[in-house]
Amino acid sequence: MTDLRLALARGVDTALDRTVAPGFTRVGPAIRRRLPTWPADPAPDALAARVVAVTGASSGLGAATAEGLARLGAEVHLVVRDVEKGRRVADGIAARVPGARLAVDRCDLADLDGVRRFADQVETDRLDVLVHNAGVMPPRRTESPQGHELSMAVHVLGPVLMTELLRPRLAPYGGRVLLVTSGGMYGQRLRSDDPDFHRGGYSPTAAYAGSKRAQVELLPVLAGRWAADRIVVGATHPGWADTPGVVESLPTFHRVTGPFLRDAAGGADTTVWLAATEPAPESGVLWHDRRPRPTHLLRRTRTGDAERDRLWSWVREQLSL
Repeated sequence: MTDLRLALARGVDTALDRTVAPGFTRVGPAIRRRLPTWPADPAPDALAARVVAVTGASSGLGAATAEGLARLGAEVHLVVRDVEKGRRVADGIAARVPGARLAVDRCDLADLDGVRRFADQVETDRLDVLVHNAGVMPPRRTESPQGHELSMAVHVLGPVLMTELLRPRLAPYGGRVLLVTSGGMYGQRLRSDDPDFHRGGYSPTAAYAGSKRAQVELLPVLAGRWAADRIVVGATHPGWADTPGVVESLPTFHRVTGPFLRDAAGGADTTVWLAATEPAPESGVLWHDRRPRPTHLLRRTRTGDAERDRLWSWVREQLSL
């Protein structure tokens, strides 16, 4: 393979990423899979004897992630709010993946007390991979049981708390923690001055993307905090995927882009790959289509250390870390 061919492949990949629409749609992986820089798939039994947990696994990307991990041999815990719905998803996976090892656990990521109960009650002493996929986009400002704006509770506070509580089960196995973020965060700056979105008019899409920006900005902080336990943390954005959440929360976007959206399995591909690839990926990195990606595309969204530190101080205070 010549250096020129590799350089051209990287150029095509970067062009897809920076132009957004082609790279985020189903066009992106259709082209990238044909490039010599596309990483190899994990071995079919890459996760045999390993235990993973996926939040928000009752539909869309979460359900596709759970199935992808089960196909690689993992014992998969589907962590859901609606247990009956979660069981139906698990039954479907079991029918398509003979021998799949599945469990359904209840947890509402918005409720920090519920997260603590989950960590106390989940029936596994081992955890190799924890995928934080649960997501919300309420149509109006809504508060969690502890009084936090709902998207920040589900996307930031709940995942950090859950990981902290499960560190003793992740650490012995060099655990991986994966945050499923969104390409929408590229358009938002960090709101460290108002993380609960108290001030100004409330926009569901801006709050959602803002909470996803917060996930990405915390990556270096969390990577440093969990490094002593050999826990790798990363984030992956799925591109534009055709999921129930998009249909419900962004109907106009779905109507316009529908023919070009990835299916749920396509959106979950990089999450599944990161869970299984060897050696373990570098910690603190944002990924898309199996490649590291920049955390900012616009100068106006760039975050300084003081802003990141302010956000982390707020998270620590809310969680009593």
